[in-house]
Amino acid sequence: MTTTYAALLRGINVGGSKKLPMAQLRTLLTELGHTGVATYLQSGNAVFTADHGDEESLAAELAEAIEKHFGFRVDVLVRDHTYLRSVREDCPFPADTLEGRQLHVTYFSGPVDPERFAEIDRAAYLPEEFRLGTRALYLYAPGGLGRSKLAEHLSKPRLNKGLTATSRNWNTVVKLAEMTADAD
Repeated sequence: MTTTYAALLRGINVGGSKKLPMAQLRTLLTELGHTGVATYLQSGNAVFTADHGDEESLAAELAEAIEKHFGFRVDVLVRDHTYLRSVREDCPFPADTLEGRQLHVTYFSGPVDPERFAEIDRAAYLPEEFRLGTRALYLYAPGGLGRSKLAEHLSKPRLNKGLTATSRNWNTVVKLAEMTADAD
């Protein structure tokens, strides 16, 4: 049985120190035996179909292949269509009334204990807000991520200790759910 996944790479660039061109990422995924390979944008989003493995083993396989081929380590999360669809459907904010730049999802490698975020004075950041989901954090930042004081606070290493975390804007969240559905 084949399953369609999205690979979310953390911290890669089209230039700079962790340069990973999307054409080369597509080639690498194909060389790993995956089919239906496509990328979205230039920021480390790939969709592929696999007939072996699970999210964790596929992420480890891709991270190892990237390190071997490009010479640097990249954190990789792999998620299937069912999960990506549920993240989109379970959004606690009115996504259909917001601009894509106002809403973001941080995907985590594992479950997130709400206690990690208990010390945050949520009222101090209003109108910005966040809510936890299943291995995800939803962030509403009406001024965009670049101006968000809450996003800056949420990205502190101590809040994400022991987890791989990577964020995408709402447009990308929706597109990856669509792309993995189309490939099914």
